Amino acid sequence: MTSGIRLEHLDPAVRPQDDLFRYTNGTWVATTEIPEDRGRYGSFDLLREAAEHDLRAILDELAAGEPDLATPAGRCAALYRSFLDEAAVEARGLGPVAALLDEVAAVVDVPALVALQGRLSRIGVAGAVRAVVSTDDRASDRYIVYLDQAGLGLPDESYYREEAHAAIRAAYLPHVAAMLALGGWPDPHGAAERVMALETRLAAHHLDNVADRDAVATYHLLDAAELAALTPRWDWPAYAAGLGASSDALAQAVVRQPDYLRGLDDALGEVPIGQWRDWLAWQVLRARAAYLPEAFVQESFAFYGRTLAGTPALRERWKRGVDLVDRLLGEALGELYVARHFPPRAKERMETLVAHLVEAFRRSFASRAWMGAETKAAAAAKLEAFTPKIGYPQTWRDYSALVVGDDLLANVAAAQAFETDRNLAKLGGPVDRSEWFMTPQTVNAYYNPGMNEIVFPAAILQPPFFDVDADDAVNYGGIGGVIGHEIGHGFDDQGSRYDAAGNLRDWWTEDDRAAFDALSARLIAQFDALTLAGVPDRHVNGALTVGENLGDLAGLGVGHAAYRLACGDSEPPVLDGYTGDQRFFLGWAQVWMGKARPETAAMLLAVDPHAPQECRANVVRNVDAFHAAFGVGEGDGMWLEPAQRVEVF
Repeated sequence: MTSGIRLEHLDPAVRPQDDLFRYTNGTWVATTEIPEDRGRYGSFDLLREAAEHDLRAILDELAAGEPDLATPAGRCAALYRSFLDEAAVEARGLGPVAALLDEVAAVVDVPALVALQGRLSRIGVAGAVRAVVSTDDRASDRYIVYLDQAGLGLPDESYYREEAHAAIRAAYLPHVAAMLALGGWPDPHGAAERVMALETRLAAHHLDNVADRDAVATYHLLDAAELAALTPRWDWPAYAAGLGASSDALAQAVVRQPDYLRGLDDALGEVPIGQWRDWLAWQVLRARAAYLPEAFVQESFAFYGRTLAGTPALRERWKRGVDLVDRLLGEALGELYVARHFPPRAKERMETLVAHLVEAFRRSFASRAWMGAETKAAAAAKLEAFTPKIGYPQTWRDYSALVVGDDLLANVAAAQAFETDRNLAKLGGPVDRSEWFMTPQTVNAYYNPGMNEIVFPAAILQPPFFDVDADDAVNYGGIGGVIGHEIGHGFDDQGSRYDAAGNLRDWWTEDDRAAFDALSARLIAQFDALTLAGVPDRHVNGALTVGENLGDLAGLGVGHAAYRLACGDSEPPVLDGYTGDQRFFLGWAQVWMGKARPETAAMLLAVDPHAPQECRANVVRNVDAFHAAFGVGEGDGMWLEPAQRVEVF
């Protein structure tokens, strides 16, 4: 059995006591160039590349024959072929998009504007409001529509007001103008200025990304009459009809940001309808740019790829084609992927890992001095109710209602309408707790608070996260830390507000919540102080990243406890010169191997709820066992005074 440590990535010039991230990954960071078509690169991306090539092999094989459009595999092949047929895409030009722009141009009043946004949203064109079907946070046994702020072409509201993003705003205006000109929209430069003014107005009413994390503060259940009173100019029945929803779909809805809807309604009454037409035309072109002729593709990439993310080169067309099929027919493609690339023994070993993590959490709750008996009992009950999902769904999604042909734009619209219809059909029916919200070929994992479940797709169950042939230490430090992270989300600053059944309900005592909030505040302050070498003038946003940072701490602390459980009474061997505990922490750090271009790093600092990779690796400085494993002492770079260490679980 191997240690599982990537010895070739270690940097012997760095001490783990000074910087665990660079000790573990330093040689890789120093010698690896970020590919021209990526803004960042690392462990996740390497696995995504491997999955991408596996999926390409499947799709190339399918596309080489004559697709049977009555089968999921045939639909995948047809969609892929329609994307790869560049000559047909160029020949069709704007195709159906021209008709959509004609519909936009024909809008003469607010009711028509609202109804058209419903119809466009159904086929994947963003509007001023985003409607999402999900389980009701206050009644998890039913589905409900959530209404969310939207309408912006830049990453979030801060881009419209902060001086740090002034250069992006300056580049955004000519980009919008160029896209409108390519689409044949009249007065493209004047229209772009009007688009920018309207988006800036809408952004002023958006909740910022820290406030928007608050599950309690963003839950407002309104009935149809209350919704109409909140936004008298927005015709919700007409919007729902455009979406293809039933007449009672919005009999009740959860409004996440009421102030945004009030601001939107004021804008509907005060902004000239022509300005709204300009903005909606831009939304159409932005949504469809990737499927239009090359001039649109290149202009879209020039801003969103090169300027915003600092990525030098557009991804090859086959990669974008694989991504399209993955997004629109993910489970159909996933069924083929799993059959070829997911060994059953990987799932069996993962089940053992999950069981040890759950038991370690159970013991951790019992030993928490800051948790009272009542909260401990409720936490244990929630843990007992967790549902782990590993690898792939037990029942694959039915795509039989989706018609796919050789017209790319028509295929994209049909697939997005299919997905809208599929989600709307959930309303009024029983909650499907077997549903997956990631495909098996996704290199990621998630916790869903409304269903109290942790989900680990097949594609992440590979080295460095999980090595079925490696020693336990790196697996518990890698995928074990990820498992612990996802379980920890059930008890982080937001997940802890949901009970065992997935309902948003305060099950903590006031004293325990106050103690938890105090620990969270210390962690926020700790991350607020961090900067990155590539963007030294920007700090990590501790409040934005606190949920993920709490998850990381839980994954580390409980993951290590689970590792010691797995060891039983035996002391793990020394492998490659490292003790078991040292290998555990190296396993954690090598998961976060990665680097980013300065532009991408700056954008992620502004909008990503995850801290940068090096910060995630080095969060181990809060863990006593890390200090003991490597003999970290005062004066070392990773040293953190015991009183300053944050231990939640």
